[in-house]
Amino acid sequence: MADTAGLVARLRAAGCVFAEDEAALLLAAVAEDAPDRDAVLDALAARRVAGEPLEHVVGHAVFHGLRIEVGPGVFVPRRRSEFLVARALDGVRAAGLVTLLDLCCGSGALGLALRTALGPRATLYAADVDPGALRWARRNLAPVGAHVYEGDLYAPLPAALRGHVDVLTANVPYVPSEEVRLLPAEARAHEPLVALDGGTDGLDLVRRVAAEATTWLAPAGRLLVESGERQAPRVASVFEAAGLRAEVAHEEEGWATVVTGTSPARPTSWSPSGD
Repeated sequence: MADTAGLVARLRAAGCVFAEDEAALLLAAVAEDAPDRDAVLDALAARRVAGEPLEHVVGHAVFHGLRIEVGPGVFVPRRRSEFLVARALDGVRAAGLVTLLDLCCGSGALGLALRTALGPRATLYAADVDPGALRWARRNLAPVGAHVYEGDLYAPLPAALRGHVDVLTANVPYVPSEEVRLLPAEARAHEPLVALDGGTDGLDLVRRVAAEATTWLAPAGRLLVESGERQAPRVASVFEAAGLRAEVAHEEEGWATVVTGTSPARPTSWSPSGD
């Protein structure tokens, strides 16, 4: 199985478009001096051929230049979501403390990317309703001292955080229920449905996040969500109805769309103080 050409051929026969790249990642996942290396590689290849996401098989994804640990039971961060990170960072003030909140955090990739880019002046809070995802989030976010909570959207967060969030990211599911069946098989079979299904029109979670956003955002704080391009005008309308000033941005190269909602500006003062 250590034969690279044979591994590539096996992956290509299974329909892996980027078989050479995938083979290289599988080979790199097992140390060359590992006992029974061929058997381990054969087992990893079998998991991939069976349709398991490559990132779950090798144990990590690369997102915004960072290694994000992932595995069975967690949504794999998509490269298109790096556009959301870029949009979030573009609006952060140049100096001063920054409070970050990542709802539906999954593996913690968005929050980790933002906290890493901003450094210690940023305090990160993250939450997810799925305990399986939070096992990975806690592992990924521990090095940056994030405060991680289990629960439905805002419900588990400390009350003292209300009105003080500068950047709120919520990469909520936005696929309409009837279209989940059209997703790649590896997503449908191996990623949690709660991270894929956005309800009848795909906007159930968007509405719920937006409805309370102004309660949690600081003056001129921003809520950012990823959206399908055709959904973006409706997402913007949801934001406006919730009292946010909406802006839609597209990135053609990454096929990414981000809707930003900015809360009204008003004076306040607060310093983050942990849990």
